[in-house]
Amino acid sequence: MSPSRHSRRLAVTAAAAALLTVAPLGVTAAHAQVTRVRQGSATDASRASWSGPAYTMNGSGGIVTATMTRAIDAIRGGAGAIDVVVVAGSGSGTPECDVITGLTGVNSCTTLTLTATADGNNSQVNTDIRNAEFVYFAGGDQCRYVAWKGTALEASVESVVAKGGGVGGGSAGHHVNSDVVYDACTASATSAGALANPYDRSLTFTTGMFRWPNYANTINDSHFVTRDRMGRTIAFVARAVKDGLVTGGKAWGVGVEEGASLFVDRAGRATLSGPSAYVVLGDHQPEVAASRQPLTYLNVKIWKLTNGQSYDFANRPSCGYYLRSVRAGVPDGNLYDGTPVTDCSSTPPPPSGGSSYAEVEPNDSRTAANDIAGLTYPATVTGDMKSTTDRDYFSLTLGAGQTLTVNCAIPSAYDADLYLLSASGSTLARSVNDGAGADESLTLTRTASGTATYHLDLEAYAGSGTADYACAVAKS
Repeated sequence: MSPSRHSRRLAVTAAAAALLTVAPLGVTAAHAQVTRVRQGSATDASRASWSGPAYTMNGSGGIVTATMTRAIDAIRGGAGAIDVVVVAGSGSGTPECDVITGLTGVNSCTTLTLTATADGNNSQVNTDIRNAEFVYFAGGDQCRYVAWKGTALEASVESVVAKGGGVGGGSAGHHVNSDVVYDACTASATSAGALANPYDRSLTFTTGMFRWPNYANTINDSHFVTRDRMGRTIAFVARAVKDGLVTGGKAWGVGVEEGASLFVDRAGRATLSGPSAYVVLGDHQPEVAASRQPLTYLNVKIWKLTNGQSYDFANRPSCGYYLRSVRAGVPDGNLYDGTPVTDCSSTPPPPSGGSSYAEVEPNDSRTAANDIAGLTYPATVTGDMKSTTDRDYFSLTLGAGQTLTVNCAIPSAYDADLYLLSASGSTLARSVNDGAGADESLTLTRTASGTATYHLDLEAYAGSGTADYACAVAKS
């Protein structure tokens, strides 16, 4: 949750009264009235087309004029003026519109304060939103915002983007604009608590509300460095991958610091204004993510942005990140800084505390499998697909109650599939994602008593090459 919006009351002078209209939109027995405050022109701007979409993603609730100005200019194409709507779930002031109305290219700014789920179906609210070219979700409580999922408001906001307008938000309003929303409906999660138990009651999510172009599979977080939220974002990402909240088995956390803002253009390029922002990629199943157990997630990829730097959400980069691992809830280093990887053809280093092993040919059958049972886990196993018929086998053991998790990073030179076999050769689990460079992952828990031998089988499906695959192998 985010702190409440500025609560100062409206003070309207006679000179300003002509530019500002305050109107209640309705009262129910259980809720206060919806409040509508319009500043600027009383008549909406009108033209056949707009030049967006454009977005602003703010780490705190206030407007960042640098990115807001860029969004306004992008939508109006450098000419004319737009109407802006600010949507809030609490408060009685107009701090966002007070700033926005002073920017070039703004025809009007209307603050709508909604206090109940049913307010998402208010006709005047939806008329205002549909007539606007930019909708900004204020700070406050994102749990109030996700309650409007399925109301007319959701479709109205989507219509603004569809016509070439834009959307933004700060703090709670930043959260609600990601594909997966950390909704904080039970409690506010801390990094320490989330890493100690990624299924803590404070980690709750809403999906299926907004999915903006180029911004799929994201989870936003705010007040990022100031409130030490990197740890919980890593846990959010782990949960999104483990629970299937995202497509393709990958999730991107987007953490923006207080006072910072990302401007995302119509091509999907996000450019930072302000101190810092982070993109946190989980591209494989977490090694350990279970209720009441500390998180283990190895080789999480983190991009750090500083003022003026960009991240391309349409063509998500494969270089420029630094690696961090969490083992049993404990990070292996400073989560907010690291040495970026600039050569992505190289194999990631083995997880902290584990072994590394390079395949030894021939290992093309179960009887010729490389024995990796004696490695220190978590371990990194590397090799390549030397031909289109290559199969690499590795043998290991699992004890009663142990869980095996394998995440293989596959180079773009070939498509390889991953299988886990019993000692007799029966397939127990498999991962067969399509496409060259598509990563593979699987997990299995031994429920039987005693210890048994298993075989990992990585085999070429299409293509070949000397570029190494790298499989992170963990037992818990």
